[in-house]
Amino acid sequence: MVETNVENERMQHLFMVLQKKMQSELEGARAVLEHTTTLGDTCELKWIDWLKKYLPERYCIDKAFIIDSKGNLSQQIDVVIYDRQYTPFIFNDGGAIYVPAESVYAVFEVKQTLNKENLEYAAEKAESVRNLHRTSTSIIHAGGKFAPISPKPLIAGILTYDCEWVNGLNDTFITNLKTLQGSKILNLGCSLTVGTFYINSESDRLQVSIADESLIYFFLKLFKELQKIGTVPAMDIDEYGKFLNYF
Repeated sequence: MVETNVENERMQHLFMVLQKKMQSELEGARAVLEHTTTLGDTCELKWIDWLKKYLPERYCIDKAFIIDSKGNLSQQIDVVIYDRQYTPFIFNDGGAIYVPAESVYAVFEVKQTLNKENLEYAAEKAESVRNLHRTSTSIIHAGGKFAPISPKPLIAGILTYDCEWVNGLNDTFITNLKTLQGSKILNLGCSLTVGTFYINSESDRLQVSIADESLIYFFLKLFKELQKIGTVPAMDIDEYGKFLNYF
């Protein structure tokens, strides 16, 4: 029992170190950067860098637009978690990244504060991605061929430093979150100094963490949902090739 308690304390300490480090970095950016756009860009990069550091290397993370095989384009998304194994091309035009819809696992909007306006804005961003067309084709392997898989539901959410509501992630927040339905649903979000919310994709039950565990709770729930998705579908190259005259 003593060893178990020591192990628990060790893990809690490591989690707290990660939380405090991220919080300190975002606080530093807020204190130094007065220009709203510059602050926003800096915070986006910090979230992207943090996810790149701790998610497995199979996941790519960038700020990007999402494009589909019909030529439709999403709004620009602050944090996109995507796959490159079955999507052979990612466009990069002067620093603007365009990711095929098939490759996307999750999308997040980054804001300074969690409030009604930013929740709705993040939901609109999520909808602009979920409404895109995603193809799927078979995958050749050493033993034969895997049949095409159906695209899985996308994870979508919001990442903020603090929260505008005085009661945090309670009644007012929950009321506003529940107004986001269909393609606007936000499954997961972290308000670093307040807590993380998570809607279990299997039970639709809303769960909320305490403030001190917000970052690691967010990470573990995100990784759990990514594990449920498994692998994104292989994109149908023929569908994208239709834009060429002689494909």
